[in-house]
Amino acid sequence: MTNPIAVFLAVLILAGLGADLLFNDGDATMLLARKFFDLIEWVAFWR
Repeated sequence: MTNPIAVFLAVLILAGLGADLLFNDGDATMLLARKFFDLIEWVAFWR
């Protein structure tokens, strides 16, 4: 991955998080965090 691609992805992620906080009060970010922790628990179960 080149530096311009990494910077573009970082800006895109930050813009998405900012838009979620601005328009949705961070609900989508919290949903994704909860789903991620559920995934971690599920993967740990299969270990």
